[in-house]
Amino acid sequence: LQVEMIDRFGLLPPPVKTLFAATRIKLAAQALGIRKLDMSATSGRILFDEKPNIDPLKIIELIQKRPWCFKLDGQDKLRITREIEDIDERSDWLIRLLQDISLTPAQKAA
Repeated sequence: LQVEMIDRFGLLPPPVKTLFAATRIKLAAQALGIRKLDMSATSGRILFDEKPNIDPLKIIELIQKRPWCFKLDGQDKLRITREIEDIDERSDWLIRLLQDISLTPAQKAA
């Protein structure tokens, strides 16, 4: 869709690029069983469904490696403290985070 819009209308303005990035994050989050994902320039939180499609060991590993950045808040919330001012950088970081915590195909099949 993004390529088609560029083809039809030329280069996309920043708000439209941000809209595409937000949609990509939202779709990735829904596929992982994330009910809500909020991220500002300095902090954020992820609220998981009852049975999310994530690897809990990867969450624990994140918290152990970067306790200043990640904290569990109850059983279904992950708090994030990370300063990322640039919206494009923040979007890319969130996509990588979602990929990092997702189940592998082998884990999904089990």
